[in-house]
Formats: sequence, structure tokens, C-alpha cells
Amino acid sequence: MNNQPILDIDDKPKPLQWLTLSIQHLFAMFGATILVPYLVGLDPAIALISSGLGTLAFLIITKFQVPAYLGSSFAYIIPIKFLNESLGPGAAMAGTFLVGLVYGIIALIIRKAGYRWIMNLLPPIVVGPVIIVIGLSVAGTAVGMATNNPAGNYSVLHFSVALVTLAATITFSIFAKKILSIIPILAGIVVGYVYALLVGVVDFAPVLKADWFEMPQFIIPFVSFEVKFTWDIFWLMVPVAIVTISEHIGHQLILSKVVGRDYIKEPGLHRSILGDGTASIISALVGGPPKTTYGENIGVLAITRVYSVYVLAGAAVFAIIFGFIGKITALIHSIPTPVMGGVSILLFGIIASSGLRMLVDSKIDFDDKRNLVIASVILIIGIGGAVLKLPFKDIQIQGMALAAIFGVLLNVILPGRPKVSENMFETEESNDDIKTA
Repeated sequence: MNNQPILDIDDKPKPLQWLTLSIQHLFAMFGATILVPYLVGLDPAIALISSGLGTLAFLIITKFQVPAYLGSSFAYIIPIKFLNESLGPGAAMAGTFLVGLVYGIIALIIRKAGYRWIMNLLPPIVVGPVIIVIGLSVAGTAVGMATNNPAGNYSVLHFSVALVTLAATITFSIFAKKILSIIPILAGIVVGYVYALLVGVVDFAPVLKADWFEMPQFIIPFVSFEVKFTWDIFWLMVPVAIVTISEHIGHQLILSKVVGRDYIKEPGLHRSILGDGTASIISALVGGPPKTTYGENIGVLAITRVYSVYVLAGAAVFAIIFGFIGKITALIHSIPTPVMGGVSILLFGIIASSGLRMLVDSKIDFDDKRNLVIASVILIIGIGGAVLKLPFKDIQIQGMALAAIFGVLLNVILPGRPKVSENMFETEESNDDIKTA
């Protein structure tokens, strides 16, 4: 790989160059970052603002050495949606805050004990099937969004909007060159939105009426809701961090290869994990979803060979500004559900497929009964939506979280556990794929 930089980590671009390069990163993360809050019932404007604030915090904590952008995490869609609908947004924010604290604890342990233990705790045979569960568990949501009208009934017209969006996203992801190949989600949404406008599915009136400057509806603890932590919130959210931490490690290994530095050792995996967790805590304090480093933006780095942290910081500032522009917020809210459904069909499928790819690239042998048992249990518990009701305090552990817990326990308990290479996550994602959070 040619990673000779055009702009290195500490290089400051010229003003016009800085503007265009930062906007490029903004577009790369935009589609996925607004899709998550769209699906779980949170405000996309706050997701943008919290992603910008979280990225700036990450850059500070990693001593401005790691050029990464943090956007909304897809791994928490099911638990956040459940908490938001059943207990209100305050519960979802409490869960997001807990996830950030767990990241902080893991970072502290890694600083004291090193990082190999977590890689052995989360081998591909555990992480791969859980990633598959993440993608497939929301398959029904994607299909429903793609095929139904606002009343919840099947509609050929709305399905046509989803199919046009899906076709456009696939076309951009396979045939587009350079930067367009990195933003197939955003490009697909744009094409789907234009088609929806032509067939009369979009209500554009709110966009015309919206003010240019508009204060988002922040969800502030002790102001917007009473802070309350429960075991239900803990068991719904925290086990999913098993997957997102492994995803973070994978991104750091890929980023190290792209940039030509060893980020696991300097500034250290503990710092990058702490930065990731801090971004989620910030998000919880303003009303956004949990955060994760974005493969989309790593792809931009690989293509442009511009590694400057100033460019990533510029993208973060633009995201914050965009969150306060009423016209943009109204435009996001006006995107028809089937447009997002069409994108989701591909995006959720790619998440599941990336789990399969991890198993293939890691050469997992399913003739080994140990591997077969672990993967089988994770898939059925996760996709089947199994629920474990504990006999005290009415605690319930559901679906994906329960699958992750069972996977880790089986990996620890069953004999024959192989030692895992420190590069085990290196092939989780490729710069040639559509990157998912």
C-alpha cells in the first residue's frame, strides 16, 4: 500500500484545501450518522453535533496523533430503540453513558495490563457471529421501512422509492470512482430523495418554512429527564460494547496500516478507547446515540493520503455547525421512510456480511466442533431474540446482548481455545468495501 502522505498528521492545509477536504470527510460520515437516530427516534441534528464534539474530544485525548472521525454506532440500534420506545429517551441516554464508562474502565485496564488479554477474550469466532446478529436483527425493520406507507400498509409506490434508492446505492458502491465510492450511502439517499420528490412522496413545505438557524431539542440530564440507572438498561446496552470495542481495535489496526504508524502502541490503544468512550459520554449528555470510529473516513484517508488531524477537526466543526442549521435539519426530517429503508437493506446486509468475512478471513474451521457450537449458539440466541429473565430485580437480558455474553462465556469455558494473534482484527474491513459503523 502506498501510504506516503500528501499531508501528514501535523501538516496544516491551506484554507481552501482545508475547507474542501473537511467537507469531504463530512459527506463520508453523513449518511450513516443520520440514519441511526432516524431509526431509533432521536434527533439527527443532535447526532451530528454530538459526533463533532465527540471527534474533537477523541483528537484531544489521543494527543492529536490519530486521524479518526466518530459517528453514530449501528451496534446499539435495537437496545436504543427499545429503551427509547419503552422507557423514554432518558433511559437510552443513561445506557449510552454507561457504555462510555465501560470504555473508560477497559481503557484503564489496558493501560495497566496491556492489550493482548482483550484480543484473546474477543476472538473472531465470537465477534464475527455477533456482528452477523447485529445486521440480521434489524432486517425486518429495513424491509418494513422499504415496503410500507406511513399508515403501515404495503405500498408499491413506496417500495419503488426504496428500490430506486437501493439501486443507486449499489451502483455508486460498485462503479463509482475515488471519493464517490466512499459516500455511496449519502449518494444513494440523494438519488432516492429526488425520485421521491418526483413521485410526490416528499413533503418539502417544512424545509421552506424552516429558519436558517434553529436550536435543536437537546436531551439534557436532570433538565430534560430524571437520571435513573437500572439493571435493565445495563444489560441491554453494556454487553454490546463487547462488539464495538473489538470493532474499535480493528479500526485502529487498519488505520495504523493506512497511515504507517502503530496506533496500538502510540499514543496507545488505551487512549483511543478512552477517546471513543468519552465521545459516547458527551453524546449521552446532549441526546445523541453512542459513538464509534468510522471506517468510511478511514477509507477517505486511504484514497486521498491526507492524514492531517486538522482536516478531521474541520469536519467535526462543520458537523456541529450543520446541526444548528434549521434548513438542513428540516431536510433530513423530510427524507421519506422508504428512502432510508432502501439504504438500510444494503447497509444492514453489509454489516452481517462483514461478520461472515471476518470468519472467512480468520480461517475459522467449522469442522472444529468448538467453533461450530460457539457460532451456532450466538446466531440462534441473537437472531431469535432470546430473553433471559433473572429471578431478582426483574432484570432481563435480551437478544444481541445475551448472544454476546454467551459467546464470550463459551469461548472461555470450552476447551481447546487457540491463542489469538494481535492482528486478528486486521481483515475485518477493507478499504474497498462500503464501510459501516
